[in-house]
Amino acid sequence: MLLSLLFLIFGFGLLVIGGDLLVDGATALAKKFNIPEIVIGLTIVACGTSAPEFAVSLSSVITGHADVGVGNILGSNLANILLIGGVSALIYSLRVKKNTVLYEIPFLGFISLLVLFMGWRYGAITQGCAWILCCLFLLFLLYLFVVGKNNEFEKQEFKNMSIFKTICFILFGIAALIFGANLTINSATDLARIFNVSERIIGLTIIAFGTSLPELVTCVTAAIKKRSDLVVGNIVGSNVFNILFVLGLSGLIQPIPFEYNFLMDAAFGVIAAVILWLFVFRDSILGKGNGFSLLVLYGFYIAYLIK
Repeated sequence: MLLSLLFLIFGFGLLVIGGDLLVDGATALAKKFNIPEIVIGLTIVACGTSAPEFAVSLSSVITGHADVGVGNILGSNLANILLIGGVSALIYSLRVKKNTVLYEIPFLGFISLLVLFMGWRYGAITQGCAWILCCLFLLFLLYLFVVGKNNEFEKQEFKNMSIFKTICFILFGIAALIFGANLTINSATDLARIFNVSERIIGLTIIAFGTSLPELVTCVTAAIKKRSDLVVGNIVGSNVFNILFVLGLSGLIQPIPFEYNFLMDAAFGVIAAVILWLFVFRDSILGKGNGFSLLVLYGFYIAYLIK
């Protein structure tokens, strides 16, 4: 058991390191081709925090552990809103942009409801469903690009490096993600057998928390620095990317079974998005009281899982 736990932690570490290396390498390569910084920031960097979820989910689908992959996505999204959002709001009351309140959070609620419907109607994320998710992902990227061009954003600093170093970063990043994902899946399924727990529960809890570490570090750091936009934007954006990018691309490669028990988890995801929207709709602030409420809701959800 101890060995499986150590492998799991090591796998999480590789996922985080791999995601960072891949983002650094990809952004440096994009800069060499004179791609505008706003495009890099809204695509490559935004996808970066979803790299661990994508690696784990894709690996789980290919290796026949779809429950781990679906649980990872649904669990990560709940952890992002309820746990990370709650902790961040307790650190510093978060002011939310008008666009996020009016468009982005409702869009997150819509696609969360869409996934719930797909799981209920088809019992799987079929390739047809995956195409719909991918098309919505492209529309979301277009929206981000338009918003990015029409608003002032802080200029991002991207690393300059040689072509050789850039290629090394990309290759090592991909290798770390692949190896880390396989290590995480194998050790997590071993732990599930040891404790006689379903792969669904492992995916929704331990793996979901582990793959959400990039978001947790980013949001807590931003909250300490009182950068509200970064916190809420990262939470909402990461959840949208998890559903449309991770679940969509994984479903294109191979249909993903959506077992009956996941319907309740998907419903929790819809409820979490609605509650987040209700908290910020009136005055565009996610306060400390709201943060505490989100953490309590996450506690109730975990209690529901382990009952």
